[in-house]
Amino acid sequence: MNVSADAIKMIQHHEGIRYKAYRCPAQLWTIGVGHVLYPDQAKIPIDQRGAYPLRPEDNRTFSKDEVDGILRSDLQRFERGVGQLIPVALTQGQFDACVSFAFNVGLGTLQRSTFRQKVIRGEKDAAIASLLQYCKAGGKVLRGLENRRKDEAALFMS
Repeated sequence: MNVSADAIKMIQHHEGIRYKAYRCPAQLWTIGVGHVLYPDQAKIPIDQRGAYPLRPEDNRTFSKDEVDGILRSDLQRFERGVGQLIPVALTQGQFDACVSFAFNVGLGTLQRSTFRQKVIRGEKDAAIASLLQYCKAGGKVLRGLENRRKDEAALFMS
């Protein structure tokens, strides 16, 4: 199953789209829709990531086609991950919500989540309740994450 065009628009809305490399809150060089340019940079302690240079070939404005291609490639990894980690029949809306959630928190967090457990068990209401609990970053509830989870919940129930 592939993520729908509506889900891609929602992910782009919540993640934002950037055509020039920037440092995300974790101090990782990022482009497009939350794509980390140098995964090895994440192995460096966060307080030392600022010294990690942007490579000259990435110090430019990326085209819309390039950013869309990077997103499509990233989404394919999350589509496969959701298919492997949630081996039950899902509606398009449920699949889209699971991919959006995984794209945001990572496949490892999806794997360990109570949300995933509830989805596999077919406990839709409990899955939504669990999904809505993933609204914190740095120990604080963030309005942007609350809004994203509400959108994902609506997608899940569609």
